[in-house]
Amino acid sequence: MTSTAIDDVNMRPPIPLEGKRVLLGVTGGIAAYKSAELASSLVQIGASVTVLMTTAATAFISPATFSALTQNPVHTNVLEPWVGEFTGHISLGQEADAFVIAPATANTIAKLAYGLSDDMISATALVHSGPLIIAPAMEHNMFHHPATQQNVETLIERGAIIVGPESGRLASGEWGDGRLAAIPLIAGAARKAIAQRGGRFTGKRVIVTAGGTHEAMDPVRFIGNRSSGRMGYAVAQAVIDAGGDVTLVTGPSLLIPPVGADVIQVESAEDMFQAVHVNLSGADAIVMTAAVADYRPAVVQTEKIKKTDANEDLSMQLERNRDIIASLKNEPLLRVGFAAETSNHLANAHAKLQSKNLDLVVVNDAVATIGATTSQATIVDRTGRTDVLPLMSKERLAITLVERIGDELDRR
Repeated sequence: MTSTAIDDVNMRPPIPLEGKRVLLGVTGGIAAYKSAELASSLVQIGASVTVLMTTAATAFISPATFSALTQNPVHTNVLEPWVGEFTGHISLGQEADAFVIAPATANTIAKLAYGLSDDMISATALVHSGPLIIAPAMEHNMFHHPATQQNVETLIERGAIIVGPESGRLASGEWGDGRLAAIPLIAGAARKAIAQRGGRFTGKRVIVTAGGTHEAMDPVRFIGNRSSGRMGYAVAQAVIDAGGDVTLVTGPSLLIPPVGADVIQVESAEDMFQAVHVNLSGADAIVMTAAVADYRPAVVQTEKIKKTDANEDLSMQLERNRDIIASLKNEPLLRVGFAAETSNHLANAHAKLQSKNLDLVVVNDAVATIGATTSQATIVDRTGRTDVLPLMSKERLAITLVERIGDELDRR
């Protein structure tokens, strides 16, 4: 495979919320300071963020902070003047693609449940018809009070998405439920909620395998590879961004799975084989990015193998693992394989395409790609079409691949 000069655009992170408008409601809890990070996170993935604040929230963090982060005015007064075509909370609520309230205090949750509208956030919520994502944050006893629990249930019944709260040390020094959910979880929930409103993959489910596998030698050692899981996690995120549902079957990885994926953690190739087959029903496609071990130790020692003078040399017999993607050749779903090669890349890709009855194969250089953040790949299909792609981030490659999968599914 020939090298290609780095294209800066291909190296940049994707911006899945480009052109989308997100309202961020900040209410009067100590966790309000964390909302600055949330605003920044949403901006970084392309959203145009407009912040609404209650009066109490301004006691914890300045509106100027949010204005600087979002480059948009901050709205704190439900009685603010209407100018031209801007009709205050009505315009804001109607034009937004999603409304995130984080942190949401017990007081604001009660207002939302009862339809009260005496501040900018509650009034705008009555106008907004898109996804409503609520991230509660308050003291443990306040959250678990029957009134708050009933209010939360009422909002869920109306379609609100509740994120958190998490358990941990609270501002009072007590320990319990009430901490604001992690910022990536809240941003991810908004990202998924927007994508599911008419995305190309809406109503479709894709199985994605990711990472390497660990084949046990003894209770503490294994045979594995350098796969990070980054490619598979990026494909899963790209499917979610396109509105689809994802079952992510992942080997050991240090990465955080995409918000919204149904994650199945596995260890060995046999574990992955079983997990894939259990989840086949209703799947439209499978993308096998996982670097699955071809072989495993024939015998797994029950005790740790000791280094002694008697075993200066250690030999181990290996046996083949079952081939996951080949076992699906007669299944009625789109099958996408990955081929990480060290030589004869295209020839090996075409051979894999035919022998395993695949619809698409993504081939790249194993040494340059496994464990890396970038990939220079080629996509081949059963008609002989060959698309040679430039060097790009794995996130960009994932988007390109998911678009191609969408084309293939549309033709079915």
